[in-house]
Amino acid sequence: MNDKAEAKDSRFDLLKWVVVSALVVVGVVGNQYFSAEPILYRVLVLLVLAIIAGVVALQTTKGQVFFELAKEARIEIRKVVWPTRQETTQTTLIVVAVVLVMALLLWGLDALLGWLVSFVVG
Repeated sequence: MNDKAEAKDSRFDLLKWVVVSALVVVGVVGNQYFSAEPILYRVLVLLVLAIIAGVVALQTTKGQVFFELAKEARIEIRKVVWPTRQETTQTTLIVVAVVLVMALLLWGLDALLGWLVSFVVG
């Protein structure tokens, strides 16, 4: 039953995606064609075309699903407990210290293995 609802909702989705694709192509080609015009005008036209393409894309089934996903992701981001500045600094220093220790260990191991190979080879 859900398939029928999706089929009915997405009847014009292909046409809408064609319109979105056409708007993107018009923006790219128009930006190239009018390359002699001031950048401000080209950016404003591209922004208007992007907004129109976004509105048309949000009218599709996949666009609505994407919008719901973005809203849910925003809600989840609000639930995250972000570290304090002190915690971030301490964690960064720990990572730097571990990287330095591992670099020294690997350098020592490389030097030792190089010495052993040169001793065996001659």
